[in-house]
Amino acid sequence: MNAIDPTDYVEAEEGQLYLRFGDDKQQAKFELGVCMAIYKWEELTTAVDNSWGGPKSGEKRDWISGIVIELFDEKVVDVQLIEETLLYAMVDEFDTEIDNDSALEIGALVMKFYKNVRDRKYEAIDELYNKWTEKQATKTSKEKVTVGADPNNPDASDSESDDEEDEEPHGDDDMDVDVQEPAGPVIDDDGFELVQTRRRR
Repeated sequence: MNAIDPTDYVEAEEGQLYLRFGDDKQQAKFELGVCMAIYKWEELTTAVDNSWGGPKSGEKRDWISGIVIELFDEKVVDVQLIEETLLYAMVDEFDTEIDNDSALEIGALVMKFYKNVRDRKYEAIDELYNKWTEKQATKTSKEKVTVGADPNNPDASDSESDDEEDEEPHGDDDMDVDVQEPAGPVIDDDGFELVQTRRRR
């Protein structure tokens, strides 16, 4: 891989207040490119797959894509800014410090995609997206194969469902405890027994 220049940057054209594209197709392609770059980051993929950010790790990855896209609401963005944003997000959201140049590489890829989109060259983004969709399709088909009865223990799923059915009536018993009448007489502060009205069920 060619050496990455952390100071490589893009700047809004004169009269423009931000780097966001005015053309909807260009902006959509750029946002897709950012998402594909983030999904390509192996360190983040490992963190998501292992739920280092908790049960919503996948959503956090999408959020990171969003904050990188928002960087381009400014007039100037460089590779180092994208790298730092990614590194801070990994610490804040996944409690993980990255000590290699992987975030810098992703920052450079985002910068490359921005320049491509500016020149209306979408091939690299489309290629990465096609690879990603193929990978997702393969992953989904594998998951479908593994779902089903365990051939080594065919009764496992049946017994689990039986256990769940057995547990349900206990939940109803617990509810009855809350509405039962007091067992003995109720005496007030002056020592008189209070007359209790029975609640109808």
